Amino acid sequence: MEEKHLEKKKESGWNPKQYMSIAAVVFVTFCCCTLFFFMIYRYNGFASFWGKLFAILQPIIIGFVLAYLLNPVMNFFERHIKRGLQGKFKTEEKEKKISRAAAIVCALAVFVGIITLLLVAIVPSVSNSIQELVADLPQEINNLILWANDFIKGDTEIAAFAREGIQKATEFIESFFTGSALKQMQTYLVSITTSVISGVKFVVNILVGLIVSVYVMYSKETFAGQAKKLLYAVFKPVRANVIIRTVHKSNEIFGGFISGKILDSAIIGVLAYIVLSIMDMPDTVLVSVIIGVTNIIPFFGPIIGAIPSFFIIVLQNPMQSLYFLIFVLILQQLDGNVIGPKILGDSTGLSSFWVIFAIMVFGGLWGFLGMLLGVPFMAVIYYIVKNIVEYILHKRELPIHTENYVDMVSVDRETNHLVYAEKPVEKARERKLRKQRPKKKGRG
Repeated sequence: MEEKHLEKKKESGWNPKQYMSIAAVVFVTFCCCTLFFFMIYRYNGFASFWGKLFAILQPIIIGFVLAYLLNPVMNFFERHIKRGLQGKFKTEEKEKKISRAAAIVCALAVFVGIITLLLVAIVPSVSNSIQELVADLPQEINNLILWANDFIKGDTEIAAFAREGIQKATEFIESFFTGSALKQMQTYLVSITTSVISGVKFVVNILVGLIVSVYVMYSKETFAGQAKKLLYAVFKPVRANVIIRTVHKSNEIFGGFISGKILDSAIIGVLAYIVLSIMDMPDTVLVSVIIGVTNIIPFFGPIIGAIPSFFIIVLQNPMQSLYFLIFVLILQQLDGNVIGPKILGDSTGLSSFWVIFAIMVFGGLWGFLGMLLGVPFMAVIYYIVKNIVEYILHKRELPIHTENYVDMVSVDRETNHLVYAEKPVEKARERKLRKQRPKKKGRG
């Protein structure tokens, strides 16, 4: 009996040794991953080493990031400058060098111009708005309570409930600015020397990073060639080809998403400033900056930006805060259905579920930077896993489309075809057809 039972299991494809080996591999992999993350996050010597290495390489990292962000701008200027310089030099190499140098200068000029515009036009207005908001906060709270009492029109229970809610919310904001903020300022003043030194180092790192970005943009083809040469020297051509395709796809995802999201957020910020100015909203520049900056975060960005903006407006004009919420809702629909798809298209290829998953996971790990870069990072992981799965399925001569696996229950081992479950509706229809069929009469 036992031999027959084992033979049936073997015929059905159940092999205990195979499953034990798979379980052992999974267990060992899990242990290795746990040890690796333990070394990174718990071992102080390892963490301090990475901290020192990051501090040393910070100018280089800044330079590569700036070069990556400015590369599309440089390419735009280079194409147009090449057309203007075509045929004016003896050699094509000299024409290429001059057009590349001029394009780099133009790209850096655009970058410096944007930073200067932000510092000169936006930062003072935002700073003044914050100072006025903190100074007028007690008076605005009293005005809001009086407005709530007048709006409720004598209903003492609702008025007391509204007054208590407003006071608790505003006490928290006031205590933050007057208590926590002041304590933090005192702490910062104690360590003012360290902060100044760190600030000077950061400015120096940015300046060095700008110089590094110039070299990277000017010699980007050489760097790319050296990386490919090293790749093909280390890996076999088949694996190196896969790595290069993955890098190109990652560059396409990250470049398209980041540049598109920055442009989209800039358009939303400018549009918000124009409409809020027409609506005569308080602190228009501050609210527009909050909406534009938080819009960089996919999916949750408009909600994150609307909450502090609503509290800023409701303290000064409660009725306008309601109009502001309606405007934000319309702006979100316009961005999600018209502006965003036109600029971004399907740059990530992720569904809404994976977008939310990426923002929650990577935002929890890396904060704001994780919320910003989590979506393209998840898109790259999704692309790699999808290619691996499709390659294995293709090798096993199985279909690669997801729709083929929705209703399947198994794979026929002889024909290697998917076996589908018979749906209850189809069973009922078959029974109904059988009843309707005329019965065969016997020979009389």
